[in-house]
Amino acid sequence: MNKLLARSKSGLFASQSLSGYLIRGTIGFTLLYAAISQQHAYPMWSLLAGLLAFVAMRGCPLCWAIGLLASIHQRLARR
Repeated sequence: MNKLLARSKSGLFASQSLSGYLIRGTIGFTLLYAAISQQHAYPMWSLLAGLLAFVAMRGCPLCWAIGLLASIHQRLARR
């Protein structure tokens, strides 16, 4: 499990495992959706979900997307 979510040693944004990266993205975007959709009904829970989304994605959604591309590039470079 440690290697699944670990950062890559050679890339700033990349992860060691592409599947772990996709899992973190799924969790992050789900929390971000929940935060946006429930912001009027539950503002404090929405704020907490938004913060947890940024923690899960290790930054903003754009940073996550850059890291995904870097992880794919590293995986293709190993082959």
